[in-house]
Amino acid sequence: MTLKLVVLVVYFSILLGIGYFASKKVSNLTDYYVGGKKLGYWIAALSARATGESGWLLIGVTGMGAVMGVSALWIVVGEVLGVWVSWQFMAVKFKRLTDRYDSITISDFLVSHFQSTTHLMRIVSATALSLFVVIYVSAQIDITGKTFESFLGLNYYTGIGLGFGIVVLYIFLGGFLAVAWSDLFQGSLMFVGLIVLPIATYLSLSDHASIIENLKDIDPTLLSFWGSGGATLMNLMAIIGLISIGIGFMGSPQVYVRFIAIKNDSEIKKGKWVAIAYTLLTDTAAVMIGILGRVVLTKAGDSPELILGNMGEDVLALVLAQVMPPVIIGIYITAVLSAVMSTVDSLLVVASSAVTRDFYQQIFNPKIDERLLVSLSKKVTLLLAVLALGVALIVSLLSPTRTVFWFVIFGWSGIAATFCPVIILSLFYEKFSEKGAITSMVTGFLCVPFFKFIVPRLDGIGPYIDKLDVMFPSVALAMFCGWLVSAYLE
Repeated sequence: MTLKLVVLVVYFSILLGIGYFASKKVSNLTDYYVGGKKLGYWIAALSARATGESGWLLIGVTGMGAVMGVSALWIVVGEVLGVWVSWQFMAVKFKRLTDRYDSITISDFLVSHFQSTTHLMRIVSATALSLFVVIYVSAQIDITGKTFESFLGLNYYTGIGLGFGIVVLYIFLGGFLAVAWSDLFQGSLMFVGLIVLPIATYLSLSDHASIIENLKDIDPTLLSFWGSGGATLMNLMAIIGLISIGIGFMGSPQVYVRFIAIKNDSEIKKGKWVAIAYTLLTDTAAVMIGILGRVVLTKAGDSPELILGNMGEDVLALVLAQVMPPVIIGIYITAVLSAVMSTVDSLLVVASSAVTRDFYQQIFNPKIDERLLVSLSKKVTLLLAVLALGVALIVSLLSPTRTVFWFVIFGWSGIAATFCPVIILSLFYEKFSEKGAITSMVTGFLCVPFFKFIVPRLDGIGPYIDKLDVMFPSVALAMFCGWLVSAYLE
């Protein structure tokens, strides 16, 4: 326990040091929100990927690998496709437009792109972003508590308090620059941790050749890409749902702010390969940790939930206890926290920019001094963080059987369904109008709770939509409505 705590103290000290030094570079709002638009490709790519992955990769996806087996690799397919499309076809166009408009937030981009003469676009985008960011951040705070509980045996609520305090403090100091620099550090930790563990687990097995046979003995469906039950319509819907997770990388503000902040086009072209390779290797490794953990920790007839926790979410901690010494486990705890904090910090800065710049400055007080605005931004960041903490605590009390994977995906889907259709259509559909954009955002925003809580209760189609989950239908319907209004109802 002592060695683990020492590693954590060193890790938190590094984060606070990054926040302190970043604070010396912040002199105006552009510095605070997009790092002065000077990021190189390594920082931009690793920061975008660390932000996009979050704690769901180390806790949620490893658990899915343990419970689902090789069919969990459809998550990898979806994420790699989403990252590739985003960096290959969208990033350069988006960067050039945001530079032309001198944008520092997604709302800035939308208002300038549609030459909006009202505040409706800003109000809709800022409201939607703030709401779903609070939900998404609350899911990450939940992961923090579970991490301290699973790995260190600390009280869940103590863990929440520690992680929450550190991340808010270094964001408060350095804003986006602290986020980007810390994400480079934390993304590297995640990468090394995820790559090393499946290799170490494989080498720890006494009979390497028996892995497939062991999986067959435990549950033959673990080796089926269709999942349990084979080639059925229900499983096809589940596969589409897993692949569609990658849509979230095609316009979500917390990811696309990196394209605003990156130095130039050439850095994007280089960063593309870093982002794709990082996603492929880390996501595949996470699934393999779960699969190998199933071999190491269970046998035929065992309930995975009984041994590995709800949806297998204890598999990472249990595998580490089997194959790693305490000091290395301490480093892995920091890797999990890195995944969480790299997402929380980015989301809070993006949401703070929406409230401070898009609501307050642009609508109510355009002439406010930028130094005062930076100060206000820090206070708004703290307020949003406290709201997210409140949501996390309420959910932990009302839903003790919740899973990290689907709690995170709900918040991720809400942000994606609201913003990805608008960004995609803005870049590729010339007739896309402001009314179409607002319609698309409102549709995506409302579809997420509709497809999550109402449609699954319907007879017949409900269970299939439940398997599909909310991302694909919400994004598809939002894009259709945006196109329909722009093409025929203008």
